Amino acid sequence: MILQSLVQYYERLLADGKAAKRGWCQAKVSFGLNLAADGSLKGIYSLKKEVERGKKTAWVPVLKTVPQMAMRSSGISANFLCDNSKYMLGIDGEGAGKRVQECFEAAREKHLLLLKDVNGVFADAVKSFFLAWNPAQAREHPQLSELWEEVTDGSNLIFMMEEKEAQEDEEIRMAWESAFQERQGETKGICLATGKQDEIARIHPVIRGVQGAQSSGAALVSFNAPSFESYGKEQSYNAPVGGYAAFAYTTALNALLAQREYVFQLGDTTVVFWAESGQEVYQKAFSWSVEPKKDNQEIIKNIFDNFTKGRALNIDGVSLDSGQRFYILGLAPNAARLSVRFFYENSFGAILKNLRAHYQRMEIVRPSWEEREYLGIWAMLFETVNQKSKDKKPRPSLPGAVLKAILSDGRYPESLFINALIRIRAEQGRITWGRAAILKACLIRNRNLKEEELSVGLNEQSNDVPYVLGRLFAVLEMVQDEANPELNTTIRDKYFNAACATPASVFPVLIKLKNSHIRKIGRQKEGAKIYFERLLTELMGKLSDYPRQLNLEEQGRFILGYYHQVQKRYEKKMVLETS
Repeated sequence: MILQSLVQYYERLLADGKAAKRGWCQAKVSFGLNLAADGSLKGIYSLKKEVERGKKTAWVPVLKTVPQMAMRSSGISANFLCDNSKYMLGIDGEGAGKRVQECFEAAREKHLLLLKDVNGVFADAVKSFFLAWNPAQAREHPQLSELWEEVTDGSNLIFMMEEKEAQEDEEIRMAWESAFQERQGETKGICLATGKQDEIARIHPVIRGVQGAQSSGAALVSFNAPSFESYGKEQSYNAPVGGYAAFAYTTALNALLAQREYVFQLGDTTVVFWAESGQEVYQKAFSWSVEPKKDNQEIIKNIFDNFTKGRALNIDGVSLDSGQRFYILGLAPNAARLSVRFFYENSFGAILKNLRAHYQRMEIVRPSWEEREYLGIWAMLFETVNQKSKDKKPRPSLPGAVLKAILSDGRYPESLFINALIRIRAEQGRITWGRAAILKACLIRNRNLKEEELSVGLNEQSNDVPYVLGRLFAVLEMVQDEANPELNTTIRDKYFNAACATPASVFPVLIKLKNSHIRKIGRQKEGAKIYFERLLTELMGKLSDYPRQLNLEEQGRFILGYYHQVQKRYEKKMVLETS
């Protein structure tokens, strides 16, 4: 299904003129070698363009459609019309060594062979260049000497004659396409992706752009040992994918990975997404929704509201179709290969509906300084890791499982709830907005608790024992703080974990401490004493006894009660300060 979806996406890109047809590819090109009619090197054109990157600008290579480039790791394999300086000029940063000379010889042989029957002006110039060019004298060329470091840094070069590029010459194009068709494999079969008869690809093109994978590219489909083979079929013949489909799905996936604004990381997983129609506006809306930023919170709210109410949603002049098929693919590096962490497909409207349901479950009272209304998925996962560790990444299996659960409106992985609890306990009751939201969402979705029981803000009517105990602990901490505001260490630092897990062993001690704190408050603030005594009486009246132990679910409710009561205190303080 993954390959079929990518092949369909490639065909859409091809129809829109955004992808190269088979036998061609898009490559980043930095310089053009300007040839004279006799094949001599007249000069070098810089093809780089200036782009903004944050507050700065940078000069970057441009994308050009060139003949399909070879997959190489260590051996010598020349490309046609587009390659680096070793192959095109026979030089590298140090000059013209033995291996570099072999690269140039391979390029010369390839170009002379492919163009032997082509007699056009451009083809003759290219052939004459390879016959006459002497890499040992390259430094004597004035412009090449001036640009030596830039030209030899691994950048791709192409041939040009003034403004025209070699790959655009009709006679050269025909010669390349003819040669490409002749060298296709002879092993025929039914392609698993298209269902059509085709030559079977022995090796699939590589995928570039997955974070952590080899910079030269990694394979999505490959077999490298006999243990992975069956019925005597070696390499990719074991999973027959036609040459057309192999080219199409890799071209589509590389195009998606090149759209950096629509690619995001979840731990070690690189996530790409696309609409069946190929329209980028769906990618934009999904990107906003799944990774909200401070400046687009209102846009996201508008997207959710419109889809929920069945109103048309227009972005960049395009009316979004809720029935549009949408795909999300998560890839992770695995040596020279890629692992599929997850693949999810649904209608765009259903995906937005499920995202909105997730954000509703996550909705909880926020600190006054928090500007965000929606906590993105990566920001949520970030709450489960040690903020002081060097590698601030969640467990590798967690991001994909969480995203899939959200997109399908399924149960959250239990490890999400447990990891949030672990972080709170490890930091002695430091409950951030994000961690409280995670606990609330998991309790509602996984434990089937009603949203009325776990409200956005403080639920003063709740008689749930763990929730009331959390509120009681928060009030006891307030009493201590009111009596001794100069303290650096509170009961939260000493007793929170024990109170959350084994209330019966801790709360009797805390109640005794409270009595001395109340007396001290009464000597200075009679009104505060009355307020706290009334609140404590109300809460303790909801309890018949202190439980000996709370399970993990109950600990989550305890923490939410504590968090809600603390936020209520800050809310009251803010009202008093502004009145």
